Amino acid sequence: MLNNFQNHINQNLSFLNKSRLLIAISSGLDSVVLTHLCHQLKLNIALAHCNFNLRGDESDGDEEFVLQLAEDLDLEVFIESFETEDYAKTYKLSTQMAARELRYNWFEELAEQLNFDFILTAHHADDNLETFLINLSRGTGLDGLMGIPEVNNKIVRPLLTFSREDIETYAKTNKLTWREDSSNASNKYVRNKLRHDVIPVLKEINPFLLQNFESTQNHLQDSKQIIEDAIVRIQKKAVYVDNDNVIRLSIKKLKKLSNPKAYLFELLKDFNFTEWDDVTNLLDAQSGKQVFSSTHRLLKDRDYLMLIENNSEETQESISISEDKKQLKTSFGTLFFNEADAIFDAQANVIYVDKAKLKHPLILRKWEEGDFFYPSGMTGKKKLSKYFKDEKMSLIEKENTWLLCSEKDIVWVIGRRADNRFLATENTKQILKIELNK
Repeated sequence: MLNNFQNHINQNLSFLNKSRLLIAISSGLDSVVLTHLCHQLKLNIALAHCNFNLRGDESDGDEEFVLQLAEDLDLEVFIESFETEDYAKTYKLSTQMAARELRYNWFEELAEQLNFDFILTAHHADDNLETFLINLSRGTGLDGLMGIPEVNNKIVRPLLTFSREDIETYAKTNKLTWREDSSNASNKYVRNKLRHDVIPVLKEINPFLLQNFESTQNHLQDSKQIIEDAIVRIQKKAVYVDNDNVIRLSIKKLKKLSNPKAYLFELLKDFNFTEWDDVTNLLDAQSGKQVFSSTHRLLKDRDYLMLIENNSEETQESISISEDKKQLKTSFGTLFFNEADAIFDAQANVIYVDKAKLKHPLILRKWEEGDFFYPSGMTGKKKLSKYFKDEKMSLIEKENTWLLCSEKDIVWVIGRRADNRFLATENTKQILKIELNK
């Protein structure tokens, strides 16, 4: 196996030969073998072990074993102790998920602080098959059927092409010692049930199960590449990004596709949506209909689906602005208030008003139904809702419209149109320049 491992590194993961590597080691068979293989190849490695304090003396014994192994091989070692059950309760996670989160967060912190180039984990071909079956049983898209990636940012899994049998044979042949995790014998977890009860039967039916599975995954990877190429083409034709980073998807172009639901899934799968029928139904819904995920919302607005990041922190309350205020930072930019000697050409982000007509404190607030103003350059008043419609503003633009007011009167639809009643003229004695800097 050592020769096969060396060939695999040289042919597929050659960047590891010149990198500083951190091996995630549990004391179990897989990570112990990975450590010995890397040590035999004289790779630049150090060890990192997590004590999750879940198995009492057994957990402490694992830690002692790793410390002794590091001493025997003359390797640098890092140990971290976690109160995993407390973490799981605090963040409402399963114990397994809590341990996973703690482990990977710590590995990444170590790598960043101590300049490790990559983190090696000992996942192998049987682990990959188990992950595939777990995802298959739960229902998944193509990504879930891809199994465990060999390289994922800084995480590298150099044993992924080797079976558990290969690893155990190497360990016994070389008389290596390791520790067995007692929890691996329990069928309490889905992965263990598959490992003990399902996969052995599949291997009995087909002795070439792992080889065939690897071949299937290669075919899936090829198919995924074709899909990704198609999605790139669709993105260029049907997806647009506004200046305010709102993503727009053309409904007309999406509906011309052979399977709009499948394309929507591929376009939006990274934004945590789960109700894909509801997402697809937006194509034929009335404007204003929305579907929410934990991080984003998808809004139907006339000819487009608008993808917007949730922002619960943005205040919807009004803000009072005193007369001596010179600048105000807001979620949409910074407002500047300065006296001016003359009136210059009007711009969308600058207005000149007659300071004497203002009643302080000024009020900054979101627009509301029933609001009206006297648009500059026009005669008479106009409801904001009618103004928005005439300007063909999207629902998102309306939502994000702020008003600067003097008592109840609108002074400025910020960034769009001033109110005639407050504009400075050639007879104005005190000119106030109000500017929005985004």
